[in-house]
Amino acid sequence: MAAMLRLYNTLSGQKDVFRPIDADNVRLYACGPTVYDAAHIGNARPIIVFDLLFRVLRHLYGPAHVTYARNVTDVDDKINARAAERGITIRELTDGTLARFHRDIRDLGILMPEDVNRPGEAPRFIEPRATDHIAEMAAMIEGLVAAGHAYVADGHVLFDVPSMPDYGRLSKRPLDEMEAGARVEVAPYKRSPLDFVLWKPSKPGEPAWPSPCGIAEPGRPGWHIECSAMSAKHLGQTFDIHAGGIDLIFPHHENEVAQSRCCFGTPVMANVWMHNGFLQVEGEKMSKSLGNFITIRQVLNDWPGEVVRLNMLKSHYRQPIDWTLRGLEESSRMLDRWYATAGDAALAGGMPESVLAPLLDDLNTPAAIAELHKLTAPGSLRAAANTLGFLQQTQSERETSRVAASGIDVAAVEALIAARKEARAAKDWAASDRARDALAAMGVAVKDNKDGTTTWTVAG
Repeated sequence: MAAMLRLYNTLSGQKDVFRPIDADNVRLYACGPTVYDAAHIGNARPIIVFDLLFRVLRHLYGPAHVTYARNVTDVDDKINARAAERGITIRELTDGTLARFHRDIRDLGILMPEDVNRPGEAPRFIEPRATDHIAEMAAMIEGLVAAGHAYVADGHVLFDVPSMPDYGRLSKRPLDEMEAGARVEVAPYKRSPLDFVLWKPSKPGEPAWPSPCGIAEPGRPGWHIECSAMSAKHLGQTFDIHAGGIDLIFPHHENEVAQSRCCFGTPVMANVWMHNGFLQVEGEKMSKSLGNFITIRQVLNDWPGEVVRLNMLKSHYRQPIDWTLRGLEESSRMLDRWYATAGDAALAGGMPESVLAPLLDDLNTPAAIAELHKLTAPGSLRAAANTLGFLQQTQSERETSRVAASGIDVAAVEALIAARKEARAAKDWAASDRARDALAAMGVAVKDNKDGTTTWTVAG
């Protein structure tokens, strides 16, 4: 029996005890990237948070009993515009952007499908692309029309929002209030201002597929239907947890719920809905106009991925986070202390209850990290930190990686250290200081040990 996990459920508005539909196949879906441009640091937050949730679920139920689907949106208005702007095909744009995204998040310590899936076994980590699921979207759209929840108008297929009396249940927006507050100017083919697009005509040069519902002209899907179709195919018509950023609650997740429930006749789409809070940069909303728009890669150019991951998880996932230089510096020092404590010890003892307990309380990472600071047994610290995605290397492996990444000439460093040692033995303090200064200029910090040896590390 797995330990009791409690998660804040946007649907219920409270922390609920997590009870999987099938403990032998716990199913999690998270909204992934729209691959039209480099992902920014705000995009990294849900990726890191729900990677942690995936790790915790695997710890509780076993790696063979958790299935995770994180989608890729590769057909979208922004994608079409960016591809046209660059004069390349949609696929060229999305393939290249997705490859860069994968490189970025792997550096953040994110589990990837190749880390999880095993040959000959059902995949436990799926990364479905929208363009590979057009047939499933078309089938859902035709099912919604047949059920009286969607209609064809002017080459479009639209979801009939008033046909679902409890639309707005997830976002806590009553249907009558939304109708009263809806904009007056709407597309003339809409029956209600709230109705949203399931399928639309493609413009010249845009990707297009045969349209459903007898529409003659080719078209493409709306955004919301993509996640409904992909989650249903890979996780089932009803699954355990749906996750994403707080900005997706309305309209995206609300519309997913409407499509899926009305198509399949189910009372819920997912039993638990989890949403992470917003991210600011140095106290301000991130925007290109303010000059504080930071991509994941830009942060990784200055900071190791583990530092970025820790800096993100120091705040509770549901709270706003202020991304600051001071916070990154503090996270770097915290990791240095953990590595110094863990050294080159092997993993030992599994996950201590003191660290697991706060994670089971709605992923309370600040409390879990506080408990990590209390661990003094090297192997136990490494084992506990591993579940959160930290201390994946030994201290020696980390130092080797840092040296390699720095481009420092190891032979030149060793020569300077030898020259400094000779100067100190000869009491030539000026020569000793020159050698130390040369090492510092190379980005090397030296430490003289009590036993007379000298060790060195990459500074910072």
